[in-house]
Amino acid sequence: MNEAMVIELGQQAMFTILILSAPMLGIGLLVGLAVSIFQATTQIQEATLAFIPKIVAIFAAIVIFGPWLLSVIINYTTRLFANLSSFIS
Repeated sequence: MNEAMVIELGQQAMFTILILSAPMLGIGLLVGLAVSIFQATTQIQEATLAFIPKIVAIFAAIVIFGPWLLSVIINYTTRLFANLSSFIS
């Protein structure tokens, strides 16, 4: 295994992590922004108010995007195991 293969493997792993986390982070960001706008307009300055909507939204995103996330990680793992013989030499 040479340095280029290690770098490519690391790049694929980081890209897969980014793809897997993007839906939850994006929805969490949008819900946080909506709660912040709500807090600013109503002048309710409670710090814990944002946590429950974010948790519910991220859980819903996991449920909605779960099958797609599973297929992405299965494809990555399949490619990793298929190329396992090239890592040993």
